[in-house]
Amino acid sequence: MNKLKRDDEVIVVTGKDKGKRGTVSQIAGDRVVVAGVNMVKRHTKPNPNAGVQGGIMEKEAALHVSNVAIFNPETNTADRVGIQIDEDGNKQRIFKSNGQVID
Repeated sequence: MNKLKRDDEVIVVTGKDKGKRGTVSQIAGDRVVVAGVNMVKRHTKPNPNAGVQGGIMEKEAALHVSNVAIFNPETNTADRVGIQIDEDGNKQRIFKSNGQVID
């Protein structure tokens, strides 16, 4: 079970965007794309066949999963995720600091 999922609110722990918050929009292996964080510029050539206008585009780049932490709204800080098995035998994600269920 992954500790982060799509649409989780995360906070960046290290790097140039330290302290910024956003939601996870994509997960690929050990990399995550967070909306509005780690913006990079991409120079694109115009392609009239595909209808792409050329210029400098800004898009989100992937971050390593170790550089983000899930945001706990109760404590207003970054938190770690733990896995707990409930009485029915289902796995649940919990905040490590207060033990509250995330999902």
